[in-house]
Amino acid sequence: MTATEMLLDAVDLARAAAEEEAGAESVGAHVGVHGEDEYSVTHLFEAEHAGYRGWSWAVTVAYAGEGSPVSISEVVLLPGQDALVAPEWVPWSERVRAGDLGVGDLMPPRENDPRLVEAYVQSDDPAIEEVALEIGLGRTRVLSREGRLETADRWASSDFGPRSDMARSAPAHCGTCGFYTRVAGAFGAAFGVCANEIAPADGHVVHVEYGCGAHSQVEVDISPMVPVADLVYDDAQLDVLEDSE
Repeated sequence: MTATEMLLDAVDLARAAAEEEAGAESVGAHVGVHGEDEYSVTHLFEAEHAGYRGWSWAVTVAYAGEGSPVSISEVVLLPGQDALVAPEWVPWSERVRAGDLGVGDLMPPRENDPRLVEAYVQSDDPAIEEVALEIGLGRTRVLSREGRLETADRWASSDFGPRSDMARSAPAHCGTCGFYTRVAGAFGAAFGVCANEIAPADGHVVHVEYGCGAHSQVEVDISPMVPVADLVYDDAQLDVLEDSE
């Protein structure tokens, strides 16, 4: 008998190894075999564990050469093509989404966060510090270019961006509205804050091309629905003209 035949014929040996690992009641039918190399193959048995539908016990058997018996190399539980498996693991810091942070929760930035860069270092001159705070300095870190671009994309894609349904149906853009308050810094070219308490975006960052029906220049036609004629006839009185002849 050839080495390949001996390995393929070692189904009972493989089953015994799987049952020793998992228990006889957990090892089902023999469902396949595939070669690893010239001297080893892996036998597959259905896993009868609850919750492990589509998984198989994989038992690798090997042959060391003439005069040696077929031996067990490894017994593992492997998922099949249709098996239910856990999703790819994601670090907790990458699972947090907008709105997840609650009262008292702490969420430090990632180490070497590309959205932040080192900023201005404080001076011992009070006059310099006063000016620095006015222009946004005096902080340990500030937004990097990557952080600004990422933020701008997020804001522009929000409900208060130029492509939202409200913006497309608005009579005019926020950039021409008296309630639009432009933000300072690099964002000022495209973003501001809405200061109209009636508007749906009140207190939110809005794109300069966003808009709504509460624009400061909106005018409503208040003319009467029933048209009024320019010439009015009063038929309550009759003027009688006598013939002079």
